[in-house]
Amino acid sequence: MHFKILELNNKAKKKYIQFIKSQEVLSEPFRDKLGQFNKFYLPLSKKIFNLKIKNNKTIIVGLTGGQGSGKSTISNILKIILKERFELNTVIFSIDDFYRTLNERKIMAKKIDPLFLTRGVPGTHDTKLLFNCLNQLKNLTKKILYIPKFDKSIDDRSPKKKWQKITFQPDIVIFEGWCVAATPQKNKDLIKPINILEKEKDKKKIWRNWVNKELKTTYKKIFKLIDLKIFLKVPNFDHVFKWRLLQEKKLRATSKGKKTMTDIEIKNFIMYYERLTRHMLKNLKGKSDFVINIDKKHRLKSMKIN
Repeated sequence: MHFKILELNNKAKKKYIQFIKSQEVLSEPFRDKLGQFNKFYLPLSKKIFNLKIKNNKTIIVGLTGGQGSGKSTISNILKIILKERFELNTVIFSIDDFYRTLNERKIMAKKIDPLFLTRGVPGTHDTKLLFNCLNQLKNLTKKILYIPKFDKSIDDRSPKKKWQKITFQPDIVIFEGWCVAATPQKNKDLIKPINILEKEKDKKKIWRNWVNKELKTTYKKIFKLIDLKIFLKVPNFDHVFKWRLLQEKKLRATSKGKKTMTDIEIKNFIMYYERLTRHMLKNLKGKSDFVINIDKKHRLKSMKIN
């Protein structure tokens, strides 16, 4: 297979700058300049391109990082560069789109533990659907593939007419999400509660043990399909809360009347994510192909290639 490497022309630069500006709503601190292009995005894109050439197959890129770290923004920047410079067709989707339906989580809450009513942690995704989608994207035998969409404003899966429709074999798939490529914890690390939520609502450790079991089995099988891992490393968990608040502020401005969360609701909500986020901050540094360090002002600071 032959690919032509293109120069980043004025049209591509314009698209890139327009996209960056579109992300700077409500004084959002996620900033970027063309200088960042050469330091971060081009090396990432070249690595992805080289993997594609070497393997001559659809490449699955796993992009992970805490809530509000910039996963969606960076995914779309990479898509622009891969298309305009390397002529690679890219499909982007989030693990969030594969959350179980509200009804399915209600059943989980009754059968396993009430905490599973809240979406987020491993166990609350439709892993069978996710695994099949990733496998089919690697070898698209069907004429049309539908990737689900999840509507967070109603906390349920969107109707199929709103799903992402794939009618071509993608060169690159960017699979992003807060727990993508996460590894299980050691059993001894599950004993002590990490926050008020666990202390008061997971006294028997049923919830956190079930999440860990899911990571050891079903999710491990899914994450093995990833060809290249990118980890967006936030300074600490406190910034996850701060940036998640900012994310919700943006949603409130663009939601057109859809339901959003209050600051207190967000504080309670991210407790569900805290254990695994802290674990990932400790152990994903050496298990990712690229580690991008994000500073306290939400800027890309440095990048390590493993």
